[in-house]
Amino acid sequence: MLVQKLTPIIQRYDEISTLLLDPEIIKDIKKLTTFSKEQSDIEEVTQTAKKYISTLESIKENKLLLEDKELNELAKEELKSLETEKNSLELQIKTLLIPKDPNDNKNIYLELRAGTGGDEAGIFVGDLFRAYCRYSDLKKWKVEIISSSENNFGGYKEIIALIKGGGAYSRLKYEAGTHRVQRVPETESQGRIHTSAITVAIMPEVDDVEITLNPNDLKVEVFRAGGHGGQCVNTTDSAVRITHIPTGISVSMQDEKSQHKNKDKAMKILKARIYEAQLEEQKMQNSETRKSQVGSGDRSERIRTYNYPQNRLTDHRIGVTLYSLEEIMLTGNLDTIIDPLIAHTQSEAMGSIEQ
Repeated sequence: MLVQKLTPIIQRYDEISTLLLDPEIIKDIKKLTTFSKEQSDIEEVTQTAKKYISTLESIKENKLLLEDKELNELAKEELKSLETEKNSLELQIKTLLIPKDPNDNKNIYLELRAGTGGDEAGIFVGDLFRAYCRYSDLKKWKVEIISSSENNFGGYKEIIALIKGGGAYSRLKYEAGTHRVQRVPETESQGRIHTSAITVAIMPEVDDVEITLNPNDLKVEVFRAGGHGGQCVNTTDSAVRITHIPTGISVSMQDEKSQHKNKDKAMKILKARIYEAQLEEQKMQNSETRKSQVGSGDRSERIRTYNYPQNRLTDHRIGVTLYSLEEIMLTGNLDTIIDPLIAHTQSEAMGSIEQ
């Protein structure tokens, strides 16, 4: 029963309220901050829960009045209103009880890589990255390209960007996985539809408190940068590769002329990748969390198909198909596909709350 789940939350809120009046707690800034944050986190669900319990009591009282001939009609009208309010409060509470993802408000590292399909896959990396940039503009987020490797047709073999903005992870975390595109490539002279794939990784930006790396676990190599870049390329050993020996995760960075800057960027991405790997391991161990997700976030999982001849965008995780692919890619309005994913996730999570 929902009330049984709400009672401990209300009791804890009231307990913290008492603790925050304790002079000893007020003197201890660390404890004061901890308790204040905990109370703030449960305040909305507590107030809504109290209103819900009060509504249940009112329903119970009005049902007793149905036996009174004089107050019968008035009680019936009141019950209709109270039942509507009860249903609305139940929905609010179930939404509030969904466990919060601690990474939701973080900035993210967005990593796109060309997969099967040759040059066409690289071209689509560029197309999808530009769609993400347009989406970021709509959300007032900032996009900073950290590293990129171009192909010969205006696309990218790989591109990594830092997206800064409140809620970036909460919405773009659903983009992780394999994206498949079906269209006639610019490089195809026969007009045949080609299928290619790219992978997208979404990694929350982490700080030193969340991920601490032992220097002895790191292998740092320097080498001369290669590829495009003009006169400065291959003149100094500015490129850096850092490998985390325990996990085998490796990051190479050569976009900056400074070895120090390359090392700093590589270290930040390395921490993000290690953190992402730890998150995935935790998800695998937590079956309940796993059930409520629309995808594993695994890059090998095919999550979406972009069919240009039919102007069709299909998300395979929730079976949603939109016939507005070109408009979505042009405007960057990814909310049309992200909103249903969030709604599905919340629905699944609410189902587990009801059990």
